[in-house]
Amino acid sequence: MSNTNQLGIISLESYREKASRIDQILCDWRGEDSFLIDVQCPRFASGEAKCMIKQSVRDKDLFLLVDVCNNSLKYKMDGEYNRMSPDDHYQDLKRVIAACSGKARRITVVMPFLYEGRQHRKTARESLDCAMMLKELEFLGVDNIVTFDAHDPRMQNVLPLCGMEIISPALQFTQALLTEYEDISISSDRLMFIAPDEGATERVVFFASVFGVNIGMFYKRRDYANIIDGTNPIVAHDFCGGSLKGMDAIVVDDMIASGGSIIDVCRQIKDRGAKRVFIFSTFGLFSNGFEKLDRAYEEKLFDRIFTTNLVYQKPELLKKEYYLGVNMNRYIAAIIDTLNRNGSMQSLIKPEKRIRETIAGYHAAT
Repeated sequence: MSNTNQLGIISLESYREKASRIDQILCDWRGEDSFLIDVQCPRFASGEAKCMIKQSVRDKDLFLLVDVCNNSLKYKMDGEYNRMSPDDHYQDLKRVIAACSGKARRITVVMPFLYEGRQHRKTARESLDCAMMLKELEFLGVDNIVTFDAHDPRMQNVLPLCGMEIISPALQFTQALLTEYEDISISSDRLMFIAPDEGATERVVFFASVFGVNIGMFYKRRDYANIIDGTNPIVAHDFCGGSLKGMDAIVVDDMIASGGSIIDVCRQIKDRGAKRVFIFSTFGLFSNGFEKLDRAYEEKLFDRIFTTNLVYQKPELLKKEYYLGVNMNRYIAAIIDTLNRNGSMQSLIKPEKRIRETIAGYHAAT
């Protein structure tokens, strides 16, 4: 315990339920009562807010947990209720950091979904929101940032002198798939990992490498003359890869937003003769509801969607026959434990060894 710093966990309201479970895991490991620090962000009738920390944070190694995608929360302004947007959650995070006012020994922000991560590069005269957020956190005194499956991992280049850990949930997806299905044939002529666009290629290459199978990739052709809902609409998905006939296909992406793009990809995979289609998506936002996905499942375009509980899961989603949630609470607890003890993060960032052990165990059992 000599390398362990005095641990404190601050959960914003957006992450409170999961934070209590993470805290319990850490307490079981360390034989403590609780590491949670009581924090509130009350609002005035005008909608303005402040942060109040109810316990001492002096000289603590603080871990701040926030889910900027939790749109289930509301606050009252001018007599009416507004749903909290990512902007609202981020502002509350800054309030908490400011309330610590230089008293903490070290501050680590655990932000599973990187705020404004999709606005990561300029293609015209437009804002560069993710980079601005990272620089702002650095200015506020944040020492480390922990995020998962960033839309573009090159964003860490914004902070060359500040710690930023981008974690892959590949191990948990592997364990969930091989636990749920006992008839997966892990061979290059029976299984293929597929990137739904060029941006997902790195994730797919990692999976395919540890599984020892091939990859396929879809290229998105976009209409760059128009912008709809903040992005250039997709004209078509063009496939690059070998035959899919009779194979299981696993589509890997960082998020499902509306679901339209992933459904088009699944349709093309099935049209090419794939036996089953599984979807691994770190963040299941489902921002346009479930009607499209329900229809696609009825048409047998895919067999199962796996997403993590790193962001808010809509109650309706948890009831879907085609959905399987991947619990990341123990992994976050392990990350906090490792960082607090000043340990190496390498095996947690991309757990290649443990994935290979999981696959070897699966082969031995089947």
